[in-house]
Amino acid sequence: MQIELGRNPATSGGGPALMDVEELLATRLLVQGNSGSGKSHLLRRILEQSAAFVQQVIIDPEGDFASLSERFGHVVLDAERGLAELDTIARRVRQHRVSAVLNLESLDAEMQMRAAGTFLNALFDCERDFWFPALVVVDEAQLFAPAVAGEVSEEARKLSLGAMTNLMCRGRKRGLAGIIATQRLAKLAKNVAAEASNFLMGRTFLDIDMVRAADLLGLERRQAETFRELQRGEFVALGPALSRRPLPVVVGAVETQPRAGTPKLMPLPEQGTEETRDLVLAPVPVESQRPPAERRPVAPPQPTTNEILERLLRERPVSAAPAEEELSGLPPEERAAAHRAIIDMMLAEPEALFRPEAVLYQDFLVRCRIDRLGGTPLPLPEFRLAQNIARARIGRPALGEAAFETAQTIARDLPEDLQLVYLALATAAIASEPCPSDLELAHRAGTHSAGRARSRLKHLEKTGHVVMRIDIRGNRAAVLPDIGLETTAADARGPSAFSPPSEAAE
Repeated sequence: MQIELGRNPATSGGGPALMDVEELLATRLLVQGNSGSGKSHLLRRILEQSAAFVQQVIIDPEGDFASLSERFGHVVLDAERGLAELDTIARRVRQHRVSAVLNLESLDAEMQMRAAGTFLNALFDCERDFWFPALVVVDEAQLFAPAVAGEVSEEARKLSLGAMTNLMCRGRKRGLAGIIATQRLAKLAKNVAAEASNFLMGRTFLDIDMVRAADLLGLERRQAETFRELQRGEFVALGPALSRRPLPVVVGAVETQPRAGTPKLMPLPEQGTEETRDLVLAPVPVESQRPPAERRPVAPPQPTTNEILERLLRERPVSAAPAEEELSGLPPEERAAAHRAIIDMMLAEPEALFRPEAVLYQDFLVRCRIDRLGGTPLPLPEFRLAQNIARARIGRPALGEAAFETAQTIARDLPEDLQLVYLALATAAIASEPCPSDLELAHRAGTHSAGRARSRLKHLEKTGHVVMRIDIRGNRAAVLPDIGLETTAADARGPSAFSPPSEAAE
């Protein structure tokens, strides 16, 4: 079963350059060439010519091969799924002999490696009854089988490299024929590249890559220079599925096109210098209105010990505390002010900021009884918000009440672990003070972990409640679109701008 890659310019009249697909299933293929040499075009030609004869699975890091679905019926799989889901889908692909494209373009480098490794391992580990022949094409293979460790985690690298090694070393008996393409042989793991018996070498310029390509093709070192002279779409072929001696190939035309082709020059827009300058340097707008976030219903969490105690107190018979009921007629404003005063007094004590929430809440309930406030105890969620407000205002006794009331209203709709960070930024913006450092946010939240504070701040950025501006010195300022205010810039890694009560006491 032969397909036509293009033409052979070495023969008279430029005869066809053929590839034996059945032989390829047993011997695998390696494609190498610098960016712009035509690797993706060559892979597309191979896939289009063989689409009617063999199942195809493409690992696509840039989304270039999704267009195959329109002409040849490939199923495009978005990799933004759980790894367990990708495992199940890969097994279905083998079971039903469906040609598929795994589109990884929306993922970062580490998640691409995890998704590709999981998908390839599932193809490899499929039940013996479904070991049908299939071409598995991996574009930019150096991303999934790197020669050296990079910035990704060791776990992700081992998962992806192991899957690529299984594909190239042991995939033949399971019907999997690996076709891998890489920009540089030096970047590709040697145990993955060494298992290929067919080679298509395109244009390359670095000496180390030219020498390795010449060695693989059995050429002399002086002939390695010819790889610099190859044009786009020109390759040198060798292997049992291609040719028994090095053969030049000019890749033919394709029927489908990638979504992003080679950039073309085009004239610049006609604009005056002053007009262009004003467009570039115009103030960056900050959105004042943000669409409400869609909230998915979640299962209610299990009640904590504090919530159970609170419920028992709330459901206590009226006759059990007649004295307290008689004193519960305080106006809501006075009760709220009394609660605030008690919380402020609690947080002013040494080590108070770092005490567990359960201890603080029990202390609060005891103090309310001592002051004979009576009535229904303050619910735990309201206590959390009240103490977050108090923590945010430490060191800032006077604030614009209207703006701060707006900030409190917004904070009520936030998850409880984000309320304090938002309120701390809001109080700094209202007071026109520098943006709190990560350490200050951590101290106000009752922890010494600056990393935890950074994580909560990033979550607020994702939801649009806060916009961080970073100046050229690396200092940051926080913009709060909902209240229309901004802090001044400060070093995010600086010390805490206020002293916790325990430090002040010392």
